[in-house]
Amino acid sequence: MLFKFLAHLIIWFRPFLVPICFVMAWSLVLMLVWRVFTATRDAVNEAKHMHQIPCPDCQFFTGDYNLKCPVHPMSALSEDAIDCPDYFEKPWN
Repeated sequence: MLFKFLAHLIIWFRPFLVPICFVMAWSLVLMLVWRVFTATRDAVNEAKHMHQIPCPDCQFFTGDYNLKCPVHPMSALSEDAIDCPDYFEKPWN
């Protein structure tokens, strides 16, 4: 009895199987493309934000691993240094 019911259910469901699989497959592809697009967009925005850090062009920047900046050692090369009040551009000799 149960086997007959499942057989009738499969026969009834068969015409809808191809459109459902088509929609599911394309939905999966579109979700993958959307995720790649948003990940790329977020990475570019983060890179633009990090390139606003002025420390490497500051005259107080030492480049030493232990003490990058003697004026603000805790915020050197971080997002806190973007609006540093003590930033002075290196003089070009």
